[in-house]
Amino acid sequence: MNDEDMAAGLDALVPRLRQFVAVAREEHLTRAAEQLGVPQPTLSRSIARLEAELGVPLFSRPGRSVKLTRHGRLLFEYSERTLTTLAAQLRLLAEETDPARGRVALAFLHTLGTDAVPRMLRDFRATHPAVRFVLVQGSADMLLARLRAGEADLCLTAPLPNEPGIVTRKLDSQRIDLVVPAGHRLARRRGVRLAEAAAEDFIGMPPGHGLRTISNELCRAAGFEPRIAFEGEETATCRGLVGAG
Repeated sequence: MNDEDMAAGLDALVPRLRQFVAVAREEHLTRAAEQLGVPQPTLSRSIARLEAELGVPLFSRPGRSVKLTRHGRLLFEYSERTLTTLAAQLRLLAEETDPARGRVALAFLHTLGTDAVPRMLRDFRATHPAVRFVLVQGSADMLLARLRAGEADLCLTAPLPNEPGIVTRKLDSQRIDLVVPAGHRLARRRGVRLAEAAAEDFIGMPPGHGLRTISNELCRAAGFEPRIAFEGEETATCRGLVGAG
């Protein structure tokens, strides 16, 4: 059998697979038809067409019953296993999408992992205890890539993306501070214009992180490009390095 014949065989087999397995289990066309909820003549014609298209007899017909032939037993072994596996996967899919018991893939920025996300999950699980979460942290670019690919259901990120196919909603605001070492010339000031720090070396997130995008935009709005001395993916690391001078 060449590839074209095999493809044609699959086209014929897949829609009739459940019918074939039902007849093989019952060894009786009438009982199988009742189980499937189809007229017995319709089921008989479907099995006959399947045998004709595969080019082998699947059943022998002694009396009023039917029995699997050698070729029928070979097909039945794999067909039954395939249907069982498919049914299990469909049940898993139903559980995954059940609003009361499903699983949610939540992607979020590193900066939200210390307080905001744990608080949100605690509050949500108080009223939906059976819902499970898969948590992913990363940069804004990586999180959005997962969202576009369908690997994440929800994404907590900033700045908000503006592109087709993604629905956004502002949930909260976070203040962004300019952090300097103790003893720095700006350290004891109650207020600072960002332009006053234009000559300083900056420590920040790598490109692709939302905070880096926002901080770059703020610096450009203040009239300068920030000179980046070091890039770190964790805000705690960045603050520690600033504190060390």
